[in-house]
Formats: sequence, structure tokens, C-alpha cells
Amino acid sequence: MKTFNTAGPVRPDGHYSIPPLSRWDTEEIYRLIAEERYFVLHAPRQTGKTSCLLALMEQLNTEADYTALYVNLEPAQAARGDMASGMRIILDALVAAADQYLADRILPEIAQELIATQSPGSLLREGLRRWCRRLEKPLVLLLDEVDSLVGDTLISVLRQIRAGYPDRPQAFPQTVLLCGVRDVRDYRIHNGDNQVITGGSAFNIKSKSLRLGNFSHGDVATLYAQHTEETGQVFEAGMTDYVFGQTAGQPWLVNALGYEACFEMKTGRDRSRPISLTTMADTREKLIERRDTHLDQLGDKLREARVQRVIGRILADTVEETVGADATIPEDDLQYVEDLGLIRVRPQLAIANPIYREVIPRTLTWTTQVLIPEETAWYVKEDGRLDLPKLLAAFQQFFRENGDSWANRFDYKEAGPQLVMQAFLQRIVNSGGRIDREYGLGRRRTDLLVQWPLDEAQGFYGSVQRAVIELKILHKSLEATIAEGLAQTVDYMDRVGTDEGYLIVFDRTPEVSWEEGEHRIGVWGM
Repeated sequence: MKTFNTAGPVRPDGHYSIPPLSRWDTEEIYRLIAEERYFVLHAPRQTGKTSCLLALMEQLNTEADYTALYVNLEPAQAARGDMASGMRIILDALVAAADQYLADRILPEIAQELIATQSPGSLLREGLRRWCRRLEKPLVLLLDEVDSLVGDTLISVLRQIRAGYPDRPQAFPQTVLLCGVRDVRDYRIHNGDNQVITGGSAFNIKSKSLRLGNFSHGDVATLYAQHTEETGQVFEAGMTDYVFGQTAGQPWLVNALGYEACFEMKTGRDRSRPISLTTMADTREKLIERRDTHLDQLGDKLREARVQRVIGRILADTVEETVGADATIPEDDLQYVEDLGLIRVRPQLAIANPIYREVIPRTLTWTTQVLIPEETAWYVKEDGRLDLPKLLAAFQQFFRENGDSWANRFDYKEAGPQLVMQAFLQRIVNSGGRIDREYGLGRRRTDLLVQWPLDEAQGFYGSVQRAVIELKILHKSLEATIAEGLAQTVDYMDRVGTDEGYLIVFDRTPEVSWEEGEHRIGVWGM
């Protein structure tokens, strides 16, 4: 039985899948190989890079022109800056891969000779040189997880490949493809003198960098149609639009939603029942709350200074207010965070997809949520609705007494007030509600949509209270900020179809004015 793949390379016999080689320009790959080029393939984690490399190796080896070999270098990460140990691990990986995929018996003999006679800093170059001279066809070497290597081990790998480059194809691989999350130009290597060497300078023979993209809308439709063909279970109309909209085609997310909805959820395992949009929305929430390995890895990246400089600006929307040396986000930081898959830069800078947009603030505020001493029951009225005016009044008092100290607990201090607010709300709605978020540079606001089921038995299948909460930082006069905020709040209320809205204005100046306006939208000063 086939299923959706959420771990490791795709196996077409066991997984619903998009043909890996259809996801890139195969004609271009073949041209680069024919021209004896060395190049890079990079993309965020769990996008399908390894599946593409394995498929390319298999296809090349069924043809007559080349010998192709895939090697995963990640085991050498454990050696970190111990180059001698790292290079021995890499040589072992090369030998094991040649045995696994090519049933090769030449390389083990070469490796034994090298370990006895060569220095660690020449093991890879000399091993490839001797092996290529004995192969019948030119070698295409596909090296995966290259950017997982650290320090001197990474420097040595890049420089040994660069040193052997002039000897191709008779005495060195005709083509070497380096694969990882980042482009080689973004490798940052600290040498023994505590100086930074970029991968571009250590590997200046690269001719091109290719990026593996997300699934297209058509790919998502094809993948889910395979489940229907396999099991007979159908998806409600609009499912492809919903899944693509929530994931932007990120392959792991697309597969994880499908697996959770069709195989993990009890109702989804009944193949006679269609997968509804409401079921998929529940699935999305479970995925966000559970924070599986893929999402947890993204959360871990949020602690990096380079990531904070980008994500912090998006969360706080402070770019237009910043002047001087910090007026722009460094290009290298933008490129790095884009390579991680956390953001997109076109058509405008924003978090990469709505699911990441939820995961990021929840990750940043998790500890704060736990520590805030509030209970949901205090804010639920007799009719089951959330008493949002009461809730916001409580937060106003909380923020008045504790705002600075709590906001300063975040690494993302520019976005501290908004994050405290979101932590406060998230703690209240965790018992059954949801919060959807929208934010992006240049909009000067964060849009929150609180959704609260009014019938516990029916949950989100029944009647739901929907309320907009607009968060703004006071950046000009209070009157102008409120006027702008009211217009934005009304616009968001119209878009999501609710008549309940609240505008929160944070004033970061020492003397805060606490006001409440006379609008149909509640206006709260913080």
C-alpha cells in the first residue's frame, strides 16, 4: 500500500510521488554534465533534493555515457573541525556508496592503500584520481549534505575537489554536483586564525547554482489524485487550492497534511468518507501544534542571529522606520533565510507560507504562554462566546504592569509587544480555538483572526465566533494611527467575513496614553 512520504527519499513503489526528475530542468543538467561542469543544487530541507539526486544517478547509470554515484557526506559532520577524522569518514562513505549502488570492488582496494600511505588532507582527491583512472566511463559524482560539514573538514573537501578539477574527466570526476540547503557562496567557514572563508572562495570552479523549487499547484493535485486512485477516497472540491494556499507547495508540508488527514486521523481512515476542507483545517492545526521534526528544525533556526535580523523585521514591520546603517536588511542574511525556506522575497518579502506564519510566533512565544497566569474559563460567557472586551481589558492591565519586562524576554525585541499579545491570546484559545495570523513588511500591522467554536460537540463543524484583532505600533500621531488602523481593521473584517473587530495600538514611548475610542471597532491602547 502506498502512502504520503514524510521522512527520507521518495520510494515510488511505496509513496505517492511526483517524478523527481520532472521537478528540475533535466536538459540543463545533461548539458552541464556534457560540458564537464561542476555545479550546485540547493533547496530547503525536506524539499526532495536527495530523491532528485538518487533518480539522476539511477537514470545516468542505465545509460551508456557515464558512471554516476551518490554519496551522503553528513556522517562526517560529527568530526566537525577534526579534518583527519572527517576525511576518513568521507572516504568510508565513498567506498560504501560505490559498493551499494555500483557493486564496485576497485575502490575498497584503493582506500586501503591510501589510508596506509596518504595524509588525510589528500584522501578524497587521491582516491577519486586513482578510481577514475580505472573506471570505464567518466564519473558523475553527486555529493549530498555538503554544507553540513564544519570547519577544516569542509575546507579540505572543497579544496581537494578544486585541486583535482584540471584532471577531469580521465583522472577526476567529469562533473561534481554539490548539494545542500545553502548555495556554496553562503558557506561560512572559520579557519584556525578565526577568519571567515566563504565557500565561494574555497570552491571558485562552480559554474552554476540550481535551486529546487516547491511543488506546483498541478503537482499537489497530482499527488492527492494518486491517493484517490489507490484507495478510492476522494477529496472535497477546492482541496488542492486549500493545501497549496497553506503550504505554497512546500513538499514536506503537502505530504504531511495528506498523511495526517488520510492515515492518522480516525475519520480519514474510513475510505468511504471524503476528506473535507474542515478535516484538512483540523489537520493543519494538529501539524502546527505537534511541531514535527521538520517544523522543529525551522524553530531551531529562529535562534540564529542572521535569521533574527530578518524575521524580527518582518514580525515588527520596522524597516521603513529604520535609518542609517540598519536601514536595510543585509543581502547575505536575506539570501540565507530564503535558502532555509523561511521566507520568500517575491513579489514582496514575507514568511514563506501560512503554516510557517503560524509556527514562528507560536515557537517564539511558547515559554511565555506557559508562564502567563490566565485561564480560559474567565473569558467565556454563558452563551459560550469569548468575552473579547473583557479579555483585552485584562491584557491591557497585564501589559501596563508587565509589558516591558515580558517583551524584553524575547530575542526578537522589536516585535516584543506583538509577541506578548499573541502569547496571551494563544494561551486562552489553546483549549479549543484558533488564531490565524497575517503580517508582512510595509503593512505596518499584524492581523489576527480569533476563531472560537460555540458548540463544543460540533467544534469547527458547527457555529464559530470569528473576531479580528488588529495590532499596530504607534508610529505617528495617535489620531492618525487609529484612523489608519480602523480602515485596515474594517478591510480585514470584510475579507474574513465577520462583524466583530478590535484595534490594538502599542505606544512604545515612556508616557503611554490609555484610551478607548467610540467606534464599532473596539480601540485599545497599550
